[in-house]
Amino acid sequence: MSAKVLAACLMLASQTYSVPPAVLVGIYKAEGGQIGQEVKNTNGSYDLGPMQINTIWLPDLAHRWGVNETTARKWVRDDACTNVGVAAWILKGHLEETQSLSQAIAHYHSRTPLHGTKYKKRVISILQENGLVKNER
Repeated sequence: MSAKVLAACLMLASQTYSVPPAVLVGIYKAEGGQIGQEVKNTNGSYDLGPMQINTIWLPDLAHRWGVNETTARKWVRDDACTNVGVAAWILKGHLEETQSLSQAIAHYHSRTPLHGTKYKKRVISILQENGLVKNER
């Protein structure tokens, strides 16, 4: 996917769901996924596409979109803008639930504090390394 297409998808998703575009960039870099990619997890679920959307979301997405889960999976896995849009929707849901951007980033990866906190620190580090947020000292 070209950088320009990714940037456009990230900005559209950010505006649509009112989440910071820099955070979406950080999650994208932390996840390191690619269009068409499926990564099997130890629990039997899969992470799909650039933002590594977990297949646990597919039943809800399929219902919302009025399609079967196979179609939803293909869209999330193979369409970059759909994938980024779903990531922003997930982040927004966690943000509304927790009222904390920091906690929403952690929950994007895992509600298990150990895993979520480690992930959040990684995303924040990526943001700092890329000049997207200032280092607090």
